[in-house]
Amino acid sequence: MNLPLSVRTAAAAATVAVCLAGAAVPAAAAVPRPGSPGGAVFVQTDNPGGNAVVAYRRGPDGSLHERGTFATGGLGGVLDGSVVDHLASQGSLAYDRAHGLLLAVNAGSDTVTVFSVHGERLEREQVVPSGGDFPVSVTVHRDTVYVLNARDGGSVQGYRITGGGLEPIAGGHRDLGLDTAAAPEFTHTPGQVSFTPDGSRLVVTTKAGGSSIEVFAVRASGALAGGPAVTGMDGAVPFGFTFDARGLLVVTDAGTNSVLTFAIRRDGRAVPLGGTPTGQTATCWIVRAGDRFYASNAGSSTLSGFRRTGLAGLVPLGTTPTGAGTTDSAVTPDERFLYVQTGATGGVDAFRVGRDGSLGRIGSVTVPDAVGGEGIVAL
Repeated sequence: MNLPLSVRTAAAAATVAVCLAGAAVPAAAAVPRPGSPGGAVFVQTDNPGGNAVVAYRRGPDGSLHERGTFATGGLGGVLDGSVVDHLASQGSLAYDRAHGLLLAVNAGSDTVTVFSVHGERLEREQVVPSGGDFPVSVTVHRDTVYVLNARDGGSVQGYRITGGGLEPIAGGHRDLGLDTAAAPEFTHTPGQVSFTPDGSRLVVTTKAGGSSIEVFAVRASGALAGGPAVTGMDGAVPFGFTFDARGLLVVTDAGTNSVLTFAIRRDGRAVPLGGTPTGQTATCWIVRAGDRFYASNAGSSTLSGFRRTGLAGLVPLGTTPTGAGTTDSAVTPDERFLYVQTGATGGVDAFRVGRDGSLGRIGSVTVPDAVGGEGIVAL
């Protein structure tokens, strides 16, 4: 189907109301407050010679101060054709606040590392097989974890968090059957896996390998209930995504360099509501801060800001330059600071998020051995 680039009519709004009726909708994010304490930022290197997570202390002013490097016990990986984004994915590093765990994919060794988090220090607890070839994205909801594997047609693999660590879930593996062998490889592998906010569904974007959004129903056991509901998007390259305060899906389309909004129906189909072009190139990653969204444009080395208006509309807030090769990003829990990786230099740029949504540059750091690396978490 052809996707609209403008907000649909009242009929679309009625469809959204039906889609969201009875669904668990997360509460709106808190308004950022001044004087918040510092925290930690963790950045994955994806180094093929030995993957690692570099820890930074986040000062009250948002500045970053390196505190240590923690080996994952696995290898990073590089997809054919990639330049600044070796995994060509969003969410290769995930934080589980409930259990105090950090999850990292090791694309080059087909494993996932589990760290326990102690302030700015990490302790490696476990390294487990990813259940497929070349893991690129990981997501967690309560006691359930899913990993997205990019090669060999793509697959997802589920795990349960137990006292003994991650254990595979029976019925938690599905092959995606994508055309991941097409060239260039990095545009045809899947882009991201994530739970919906209520954990009832698992969402996968397939980029050009399937040009679709795939949604699996998740049972109470964590197992997947059958195959996915597939929403085809002819000519599109759905890459990264997040969710707004209503539970609507907000997706970057690298094919049209746009940010698109969808409602997910009870049957798992994604209903397109509208979209807004960034006017940039290689729009691939996106992060949310309250009612604002920031899309990373790797080809333009910029961030495009948007504010939610109405049910599904996005109003542009402007474009902010970054270092070369803008990729994955993270926002602090208080929504005062945004950190974005710059893959061409292996750096991280830090920004202060204004109340009007503007981004004020704080500074940047160079992450050791992280050129082309992806995966960032801000605490």
